[in-house]
Amino acid sequence: LRPFMTRDAGMVLSWCRDEREFYLWTAGVMGEYPLAVNDFCDFVENSMAFIMLDDKAPVGFFTMRNQTESASILRMGFVIMDPAFRGKGIGKEMMQIALSYAKTIYKAKEVRLAVFKDNENAFHCYKNAGFYVLPERESYVIMGKEKECIRMAAVLSGID
Repeated sequence: LRPFMTRDAGMVLSWCRDEREFYLWTAGVMGEYPLAVNDFCDFVENSMAFIMLDDKAPVGFFTMRNQTESASILRMGFVIMDPAFRGKGIGKEMMQIALSYAKTIYKAKEVRLAVFKDNENAFHCYKNAGFYVLPERESYVIMGKEKECIRMAAVLSGID
C-alpha cells in the first residue's frame, strides 16, 4: 500500500471500462463520465487516497476520509481494482491492509463503507475482509435509476 500520486490517475480511471462501471464505482459523486484526469486528482486531493501494489505494480485504489472530528471513524470509498486482478483475493487483502493501516496510523476505531446491493462480488470481498452489515441504507441515482447501497462497517479492535 502506498499513497496515491497524481501520475496514477489515468491508470485508475482506465480501470472503469465503460460509463456504467464508472457510475457504479463513483455513484456519480466525482462528476460526469468520462472524468478528466485533472478533475479526478482535484476530487481525491482532500482524501486519504491509496494505491495497492502487487509486485510493485498498481492493482487497486481506494480513499478514506474522516466521518468525525477525530479519525475515530473513517469512511472508505471509491474502491476499485484493475480488472485483470479481480477475483484473485487481492481485493480482500487490500481491505485487510487498509483496516490495519486505519487502526495503526490513524488510530481509527471503525471503518465504514457502502456497496451497491447488486455488487455481490464486492459485498463478499468486504464481508470476508471483516466488514459486517449495518441496518442503515443509502441510495444513489445511477444513469436514471435509483440504486440501493448496503452500509457496512469493520470494528478495528481485533485488527492487527
